[in-house]
Amino acid sequence: MPDTPTEAEFEKQALEFLEANAEPRVEVTRAWGEGSDDVSVLPERTAEEELAELEAARAWAAKRFDAGFGWITGPPEYGGRGLPRSYQRIYDSLESRFATPPQTLFGIGLGMVAPTILAHGTEEVKDRYLKALWRGDIVACQLFSEPGAGSDLAGLQTRAVRDGDEWVVTGQKVWTSGAHLSDIGEIICRTDPDLPKHKGLTGFVVDMHAPGVEVRPLRQMTGGASFNEVFFTEVRVPDSHRLGDVNGGWTVALTTLMNERAAIGGGMASGGGGMGTQRLIELIRHQGRAGDPAIRQQIAEIVVNGRVASYTNMRAMAKIAAGQLPGPEMSIAKLSLTMNMRRMADLLSSVLGPKLVADSGEWGTYAWAQFVLGVPGMRIAGGSDEILHNIIGERVLGLPKEPSPETSGSRA
Repeated sequence: MPDTPTEAEFEKQALEFLEANAEPRVEVTRAWGEGSDDVSVLPERTAEEELAELEAARAWAAKRFDAGFGWITGPPEYGGRGLPRSYQRIYDSLESRFATPPQTLFGIGLGMVAPTILAHGTEEVKDRYLKALWRGDIVACQLFSEPGAGSDLAGLQTRAVRDGDEWVVTGQKVWTSGAHLSDIGEIICRTDPDLPKHKGLTGFVVDMHAPGVEVRPLRQMTGGASFNEVFFTEVRVPDSHRLGDVNGGWTVALTTLMNERAAIGGGMASGGGGMGTQRLIELIRHQGRAGDPAIRQQIAEIVVNGRVASYTNMRAMAKIAAGQLPGPEMSIAKLSLTMNMRRMADLLSSVLGPKLVADSGEWGTYAWAQFVLGVPGMRIAGGSDEILHNIIGERVLGLPKEPSPETSGSRA
């Protein structure tokens, strides 16, 4: 590998790459009533628009990776550059100044599946998929939740039965984001029904194009269909694509879940679901409510909670950069995000009233409807608020576990 550049040298190289391959970002300030910004949580897109977005994202990811700015902190043996996280921050800061294709469709693969493969995958799986994921050649999804196993993930029933050097997978997963675009998926299956539910699970990387895999989109109340239900009918998976030990899938799942909460909670840095609070403040001014002390207090709570949560997330990212697995602080980050999104939804509903649901064309009104409708889903994704409260109470605060229905008894 070439000598490690200094941060100044790296910054110069990155800026030269961006100036040669992307246009500077132009901030457009609209007057009141001119258009409507997209503030949706899960934006509505046609299939054609989604595919076009994916192709543009692939092209940019490949160009960036081939120039040495794709997986800046990753191990060189799997396609990364092995540089400190400070170099990634330098590059991210520079790229934010340029208009580049959004990489959100790779978020689950890079934020959740790739770290799990790196931690638990065989050498064959690491060699085959890590570079391809970071270069944008393939898309990955996470296959955890089932119709009867959401927050209680350990209760899942999708079965994997060993057959020589392969496993035969049969079952159903649901609420799988991006499955319709994915090439591979990380799946957790029950491999020993006689063991306690947390101990009879095993993780695998499954080919989403394999015979027996069927993906069906689910329409959400936001109007979009980014979630899917996925059916597996005797799908064959090589044992080389197993993640971790047989019946050791709970550890694998925790690695993914903590990275998932890191990825979702990272949106907190901008104050509320990735779109920031500036547009919310502009809306309040536009509605003539900027002088209302109750409204000002609500905005202050959103901004302050967003800032504090961003510091928690930064500490968690530093822990991951030091080679440690994400811990329960990621549950705090994810819960903080959804609590702030709920604060925003409550404020929007109060300020806009019927304007929130009436598509009158007025700036900053109906455009927020999809955001408000998307908040309940975000409070479930990556672990429901109730589950995260339990995790924080038990693992962070050291509180006793909640009594089970069998031991709690009935109350008069």
